[in-house]
Amino acid sequence: MKTGCSVFLVAFVALGASWFGLVRGPLHQLGTEKQTAVLQSDDAWPPQRTGDATLGLDVYREYGCAACHTRQIRQTGVANELDLVSLGQHQAADFKDFLKSLMVVPELSSFSNTLCGPDIEKWDGRLPYTLYFGPDDTVVAALAQKLKPLGIKTDARVVATGADISHGWGLRQSVAADYLYDQPVELGSLRAGPDLTMTGARQPDLNWQLQHLYAPRSVNPRSTMPAFRFLFEVRPISGQPAPDALSLKGEFAPPAGMEVVPTPEARHLAAYLLSLKAGAPLYEAPYTPVTAAK
Repeated sequence: MKTGCSVFLVAFVALGASWFGLVRGPLHQLGTEKQTAVLQSDDAWPPQRTGDATLGLDVYREYGCAACHTRQIRQTGVANELDLVSLGQHQAADFKDFLKSLMVVPELSSFSNTLCGPDIEKWDGRLPYTLYFGPDDTVVAALAQKLKPLGIKTDARVVATGADISHGWGLRQSVAADYLYDQPVELGSLRAGPDLTMTGARQPDLNWQLQHLYAPRSVNPRSTMPAFRFLFEVRPISGQPAPDALSLKGEFAPPAGMEVVPTPEARHLAAYLLSLKAGAPLYEAPYTPVTAAK
């Protein structure tokens, strides 16, 4: 009897701890999450989705898109980047010589191989040109300070680093605030296809998204994604082609006199994909957005 009570108590504690760790903890963390401020902006993040995009999340879940795609960007660190954006009245050769002369400055001397190495020698004067990319922010500040009085313009940025960032799938790591309006959250665990965290920014054209759903290889010949043709209607053209008919060519085109038109489900799914633009700089995931040089 005593052994049975002990086993029951241990099992109860283990299950209770698991429930708090796996269910109650995340629910408390995400359940109290609110819109947060975008860095250096009055905008709030994330923006509320449109009705079509909200319905599209249900379509995304229904057809198991998360089985092949993730919606989570990993980040390994950050780096400081200094880009040369204007030489003013100076020539590229003169700039190279001046850069070499700066290597006597204490803050820059240890970076002589980085700043005056073979890359700068091969540089033909095209702008923008990355002068420095690395973890040390002191070299960025020191070099920018020396170049500014000469009318040479630079752009200093903080950028996220990691394999996902290098692939172009995102600009910074995913954080809890990115999923505030997702019910349920479709993180995914397999990347048979690319991550979709920023697909709305990478491919912002509605027609491209719809065509990709109907015939993936019509826009990406090496795509392994299955065609979602059941989300479209192939019908006879009545008078003029429908304004939302897909523009398909070659082997993907419908038979003569027919057209391919997206159903409401296809439009909802495409609207959801276009809403995926989780790239705003936040306090918990900062980076410096690229802006036009002034």
